[in-house]
Amino acid sequence: MADPTVQPVPASVVEQVDAADVTLSNPKRAVISLGSNLGNRLETLQGAVDALEDTPGLRVKAVSPVYETAPWGVAPGSQPTYFNAVVLIKTTLPPDSLLERGQAIEEAFERVRDERWGPRTIDVDILAYQDVVSADPRLTLPHPGAHERAFVLVPWHDIDPEAVVPGVGAVAELLSAVGRDGVEPRADLELRLPE
Repeated sequence: MADPTVQPVPASVVEQVDAADVTLSNPKRAVISLGSNLGNRLETLQGAVDALEDTPGLRVKAVSPVYETAPWGVAPGSQPTYFNAVVLIKTTLPPDSLLERGQAIEEAFERVRDERWGPRTIDVDILAYQDVVSADPRLTLPHPGAHERAFVLVPWHDIDPEAVVPGVGAVAELLSAVGRDGVEPRADLELRLPE
């Protein structure tokens, strides 16, 4: 006898699941930078990587080595140093949903936005999304500062030596123009790729 508690699945739900399956087979590549200079920086970066992986429709494909860098745009010694890393993801989320997820992760780690270039527990920035070039003020793609910041280019080049900043140029060429000054590898630290 059939189990009376089992309800048939509505056709509309089946269609949605099938549609989701199709979109998952065509994920988009995106590159995200992570930075932290407050609290347990390594633990926070790992927490952000794990939170990305826990996002439906998102898979973390690669995590860069960790680098230590001086804060950007502030007087030397006025803030703790940063730990920085870059994460390569595949996702079916559109860019604005990815942005919302990044901001939700920042909020979860109690990121405070008091001042521009102020210290932060975590910074989650979308560097690039496929080949999208967009001047939307809410989410400019690629990230407007990515091509001139060594703390972004060095780890990005580590995980994808052939990478291109859409509409700007090859990461390798941009990195050779900017140089690696002030971007210290922390071989003693490691971010784990989620299982």
